[in-house]
Amino acid sequence: MQTVAKLMKVFVTRRIPQEGMKILSASTVCEVSQWDSDEPVPREEFLKGVQGAHGILCMLSEKIDVELLDAAGPNLKVISTMSVGFDHLVLHEIKKRGIRVGYTPGVLTDATAELTVALLLATARRLPEAVEEVKNGGWTCWKPLMLCGYGLSGSTVGVIGLGRIGMAIARRLMPFGVKRLLYSGRTAKADAAELNGEFVPLDTLVAESDFIVVSCSLTPETQGMCDKAFFSKMKKTAVFVNSSRGAVVNQEDLYQALSSGQIAAAGLDVTTPEPLPTDHPLLTLKNCVVLPHIGSATYSTRGVMAALSAQNLLGGIQGTEIPTELTF
Repeated sequence: MQTVAKLMKVFVTRRIPQEGMKILSASTVCEVSQWDSDEPVPREEFLKGVQGAHGILCMLSEKIDVELLDAAGPNLKVISTMSVGFDHLVLHEIKKRGIRVGYTPGVLTDATAELTVALLLATARRLPEAVEEVKNGGWTCWKPLMLCGYGLSGSTVGVIGLGRIGMAIARRLMPFGVKRLLYSGRTAKADAAELNGEFVPLDTLVAESDFIVVSCSLTPETQGMCDKAFFSKMKKTAVFVNSSRGAVVNQEDLYQALSSGQIAAAGLDVTTPEPLPTDHPLLTLKNCVVLPHIGSATYSTRGVMAALSAQNLLGGIQGTEIPTELTF
């Protein structure tokens, strides 16, 4: 008599695009349990939901630590995160337990680069302020100095972290007439030659750039890297943009730099915490544009991220290939 194989349990921490759910629903090897909400799963529900799970499909906002791994138990084979970042995962403990990790690099590169360029332009050319002036009656007539900002033509752009996304941002910025591209990071990048990129020390980049774009990973070395000393070295006319991770920036120091005129403006797609409280001092400043972490927010990109996350999850629970597996 043929025995029916027991389905493996997977827990999905949020509603995800249908491209991902279709793959999971069509699978004959797993039983899907899901926190059916657009809002993050509460911690207690998360701890309950993962009990006995063979796989977890999570978001960047879900912290997977020792407590969570213990709650899941020994069945857990794979964690599939619908993100390119993985600083929410306690990797050393995950590795110790032999759990595999899937993530979604590459697929969100173009969308994040486009958003970063949009944020830079909006910040430098003061677009949110301009829209507000139209709405509140501040636009009375054309004035020679009304809402003047800073242009890219002839400028020096500095990119901190010239990885996949950093390079994609640089490629999009250069056609605006950028004169020099500076970049810093662990090592020089061969790809930078196509844009005449100059590999320089961080202090040189900070002092000489008209626009600084942060596109590095969050590591112990980069945490809080953009602080008072960092901003004090920038030009007073310089624009700072961060679309990497909020914790790279000391937000109190950024507020001081912006409010005192130490730097011209800042655009942030990432903050600490997320969401940023509505009474946060940065939100009182006209020269600070804050977006709600929408770097990868195009319909097509999020659909591809969801599908890849589902494929990573299924590969992990079956012990087969994980299309984009994190090696650590």
